[in-house]
Amino acid sequence: MNNIKDKVAYITGGSKGIGYGIAKSLLDNGMRVAVTSRTMSAAKKAAASLSKDPSRVLAIESNVSSLAAEIKALKTAIDHFGQLDVLVANAGVGHFSAIDTLSEEDWKETIDTNLTGVFNSVKASIDALKKSKGYIITIASLAGINFFETAAAYNASKFGLVGFSQAIMLDLRKYGIKVTTIMPGSVATHFNNHIPNDADGWKIQPEDIGQMVLDLLHMNPRTLPSKIEVRPAIPVK
Repeated sequence: MNNIKDKVAYITGGSKGIGYGIAKSLLDNGMRVAVTSRTMSAAKKAAASLSKDPSRVLAIESNVSSLAAEIKALKTAIDHFGQLDVLVANAGVGHFSAIDTLSEEDWKETIDTNLTGVFNSVKASIDALKKSKGYIITIASLAGINFFETAAAYNASKFGLVGFSQAIMLDLRKYGIKVTTIMPGSVATHFNNHIPNDADGWKIQPEDIGQMVLDLLHMNPRTLPSKIEVRPAIPVK
């Protein structure tokens, strides 16, 4: 994996934010990428802004909460590029409410996207990644180890994702597949309907996570950083 030129990454939730930042970093360093979104229009818009070359970037519509959708999406990516080397399971949602007001719908969407969605992406990609001895990178959160008020659904999904990621890391090492979970703190993204702006300058930027993914792919193959916490260097005042 040290030579990443023309390797192929499949990035869920790649139309904006962290997913888009990772896609750009990988493309800028010679990889080919498939970016997914729940709508084809969003995926195509992101792909067009990432590269004008359809041999380098592919837009795919998929909802990670559906295993069937992810199987179809991964097949589309592999048929287009001929291989799969990296899965970046990034798609996520956030609903924040105290338990007495948290709705069943918000609970289910959070768990189905942030936790079951990663299971679906991994299951759909595992055969191809065994062939390539590839890499799975899951985007969790510091909320996966730090609980806070109004975050019952989000904490549950991210605590679960951290545990899932570390367990499959142990399952898959024998196939030559690496698994890392990245756990960011505050990132300047559109998450939870936020609009990135100049006041977000203190936060981690999406391209910073992109650089971290590149660093992982270039890591000496004998070494696996399996769980990475990352936070802003200087907190907001």
